[in-house]
Amino acid sequence: MPYIYHTDEERREMLDAIGLESEDQLFTQIPEAFRLTEPLAIGTGLSEYETVQHFQEIASRNNPAGGMTSFLGGGIYDHIVPSVIKHLAGRSEFYTAYTPYQAEVSQGTLQVIFEYQSLISRLTGLPVANASMYDGATAFAEAALMAAKVTRRSRIVHSTNINPRFVGVLKTYATAQDLQLIAIPHSDSGDIDRDSLLAELGDEVAAVLVQTPNYFGVLEAPWKIREAITNVGALLVVAVDPCSLSIFRSPGDYGADIAVGEGQILGNDMSFGGPLLGFMACKQKFVRSLPGRLVSETTDVDGKRAFTLTLQTREQHIRREKATSNICTNQGLLALKSTVYMALLGETGFHELGKICHARAHELASMIEASPGYSLRFDGPYFREFVVRCPVDATTVISEARKVGILAGIPLSKFYGSNAKNDLLVAVTEKRTTQDFEAFGSVLKNVS
Repeated sequence: MPYIYHTDEERREMLDAIGLESEDQLFTQIPEAFRLTEPLAIGTGLSEYETVQHFQEIASRNNPAGGMTSFLGGGIYDHIVPSVIKHLAGRSEFYTAYTPYQAEVSQGTLQVIFEYQSLISRLTGLPVANASMYDGATAFAEAALMAAKVTRRSRIVHSTNINPRFVGVLKTYATAQDLQLIAIPHSDSGDIDRDSLLAELGDEVAAVLVQTPNYFGVLEAPWKIREAITNVGALLVVAVDPCSLSIFRSPGDYGADIAVGEGQILGNDMSFGGPLLGFMACKQKFVRSLPGRLVSETTDVDGKRAFTLTLQTREQHIRREKATSNICTNQGLLALKSTVYMALLGETGFHELGKICHARAHELASMIEASPGYSLRFDGPYFREFVVRCPVDATTVISEARKVGILAGIPLSKFYGSNAKNDLLVAVTEKRTTQDFEAFGSVLKNVS
């Protein structure tokens, strides 16, 4: 942004206007101990070319994830983002668009959101999907809040193998909404302990929250607990990895009431861990309790196909006491990129993506299990992510792998304490090759 410094005359005019003698008088409220007594140690001015060179030199010290072989996961994954996605999303009519309050001048943006909702609905197998949420974590917490309002109950049951970021946001919501959270331990296989879950079910439970694949990468079987949940009048909320839905059962197929998830993998880069893209879908009967906004298809005065904001359940649009949430963005640009991505791959391409991720994850897991001292932490089925039990502290493996340009994964001790200090969460996408696996295997052999 261009900046032209004020002249002495302009500064004098401004000081006269506010009745001050000098600029120093502007800072009299700041104790002298905290004021500069001499000029900052800033070098002499640089030309534009010299400034660019200076910052390029600073930037060259970075070692970005995009320049390394990434096995990071935990909700954000290193997938291929076709160039056409950035090309279309970068068009000015999309790139500069804001919330489409005026339908008559926002038909393109509204259509994109409508198509996005349609694709998420098809993906989850549920009839209604809203415009996008902030991220998967807020979508998860909003789903719990929605279930509490629908059932008029206050107990939320969730498993301990759900993404810790999701649970962290849920706890924040629960504090403000007076919700009681009940954490259910996981089994030795890595999935939710069903006996412990059944023991907690009762008339005060608003919802049971399950993630599949869960944070350990293990696939849950929500259909095995759905009937017990329904029998006590609670809702089944499922957090899903959209990529897994390319080859596994959809939430709608096994009777989930609400489905949420993180949509970063749908055509969006890892960036620096964000921005992210949450999605939410539900059964038709809960549509008026859905947070955010809905875009629907209609016809204009000439009978032509058109799109408009239909249901807007946030306080900016309706009376505050009637609002379901203060979620106030549709993350439009990220939703656009996800829409282009899903349309580009199509059903066949998306199915192939899931098959490739699944196959390559199992290829790497087999290679790791053949390494002396290494094993899989859980024996439950997994999709493209799994936990490795290392013979040493997982952070040691991560440190050594980074030296050769490999991001080995996430140390579970970060979230699960010293009992998990040897556990490493590893994720595989379609970008990873057999050569990548062999390089990873070499690191493991040297750290044992």
